[in-house]
Amino acid sequence: MLRQILTSGLALAGFSCAIAQDSTEKTAKPIITGFADAYYRYDFYKMASNNKTSFTNSHNSFELGMASVKLEHSIGKVGMVADLGFGKRAEEFSYNDEASRFSIKQLYLTYSPVTNLKFTAGSWATHVGYELVDPYLNRNYSMSYMFSYGPFFHTGVKADLTLGKHSFLLGVTNPTDFKSTTSKFKYVVGQYSTSAADGKLKAYLNYQGGKSSDTTNNKQVDLVLTQTVSDKFSIGYNGTVAMFKMEPKGKISTATQWWGSAAYLNYDPVPKLGLTLRSEYFSDEDMSTGVFSSAAKGGKIFANTLSANIRISALTIIPELRYENATEEAFTKSSGQATKSAGSFLLAAVYKF
Repeated sequence: MLRQILTSGLALAGFSCAIAQDSTEKTAKPIITGFADAYYRYDFYKMASNNKTSFTNSHNSFELGMASVKLEHSIGKVGMVADLGFGKRAEEFSYNDEASRFSIKQLYLTYSPVTNLKFTAGSWATHVGYELVDPYLNRNYSMSYMFSYGPFFHTGVKADLTLGKHSFLLGVTNPTDFKSTTSKFKYVVGQYSTSAADGKLKAYLNYQGGKSSDTTNNKQVDLVLTQTVSDKFSIGYNGTVAMFKMEPKGKISTATQWWGSAAYLNYDPVPKLGLTLRSEYFSDEDMSTGVFSSAAKGGKIFANTLSANIRISALTIIPELRYENATEEAFTKSSGQATKSAGSFLLAAVYKF
């Protein structure tokens, strides 16, 4: 009996010491942020199918985008992020999950043993590309082809290391855009980033690659550059190439690819107004993405999007004109006739808190 009492006493003492030790760790206040967005899109040929990129597949209709809430919390060296989305945009972002207008966009845990090193486990938005799923983080509301056919998110583990102006990311994940999978195959993801000119010039070299099946090997290499020219003018660039190699047993291997290149010119004449021109050249001659599924063969598209950002406190109004021209008949007129060009007008509203 005495032994049990002593043992219990020692256990309680150890537990009290652990609590005392944990209490010395700095606990950050929970951070809660979020946004909501909606839009109206009018296709000049009155065909919703002329939209070949993500999240704006409509014509002459007022549409809800996504309501999103992000929760962040940390205690000492550990932390968590839960990023939840509700709506059509969230559903399309997590297209491999069970069909639902509710989506876990991001959910991950972090551990930083030292200041410049962080380990992450869970699901996080991709590091590949210039554009992001949350509309308030983009100056154009409609999405680029490179965003739409690249990765949306990764699920696995990664490490981020910062050494002065140089940062490195290395991780192992499920195949692209799968939060859950029975596949035995895994992807490798990576990034090298650096800055120059007192942080005004930044460069990001991104990678993802791996097998998605016994016979398919995929990889993507991506470059992002940003340059702050002045307090009113900045430039962005994104170039990417995705490669797919099929190796059926007993047959000669076949390889396909798509690639794209886009420039972003951003001008803010006054704090309440911003203008952005995105010019994107997208090539899918191997018909890897399905953009040219209505054409006889693959081709290339030159798409130009001019957007204004009218800022009213936490609200941003985005009127947008988009025109694109293809080398093949990838679009359709209201009469049903195939055409090489298409255009649209879009008006969006984004509220961020």
